[in-house]
Amino acid sequence: MAQLDHLVDAVADLEVGRRWFAERLGVEPAFGGAHPGRGTHNALASLGSSYVELIAPDPGQPPPSGGRPFGLDDVSGPGLVAFAVRPDQGGSIDDLVAAARAAGHDPGDPVAMSRRRPDGSELHWRLTLPTPGDVLPFFIDWGSAEMPSATAPGGLALEGLEVVGPDPGALRSLLAALDLLGDDVVVGAAGEPGLRATIAGPAGSVTMEPAPRRGRR
Repeated sequence: MAQLDHLVDAVADLEVGRRWFAERLGVEPAFGGAHPGRGTHNALASLGSSYVELIAPDPGQPPPSGGRPFGLDDVSGPGLVAFAVRPDQGGSIDDLVAAARAAGHDPGDPVAMSRRRPDGSELHWRLTLPTPGDVLPFFIDWGSAEMPSATAPGGLALEGLEVVGPDPGALRSLLAALDLLGDDVVVGAAGEPGLRATIAGPAGSVTMEPAPRRGRR
């Protein structure tokens, strides 16, 4: 049904985030590009069949009127803000939306997205828009495009992703409906929703914690 596509790690400054990541894991994420109209840009590092995205405010763009995605304007420190899943081969993002709605969760309708790569080419995909603070996955479909996990710098491995919240039963129900639960993705109980991921690289292992948000202790 679905498989992990990528983790989204929010940072205040993209170049600072890239250096921090490289120092601790031994792999420097490559600049991905800007998201026109979204006020963000990113850098990517492959985890094999998935990848990690560092996302930050883009100083070359004005803040969008509706705010930056992932609630980035309210994030007060680095950390995980979301994760995305993609359909298995032969499936589509519409299949995932239908499965989620049948399990009691409406992720919204897919929309078209794009970003300009450093070489000037454009990458196009479809996704459901993530809700800031929501630990349930958003959906992405690359169609015939080459996935970032195949082109970003490699040498890293995801050792595990934990999805936590006050109602772990509801989280487990949706993730099970998408066939996501397993050794790499587990559910736990916590007072606040959040994500934790452990990544191993040539320089060691790092556990990424939930991004702190303003007004939340």
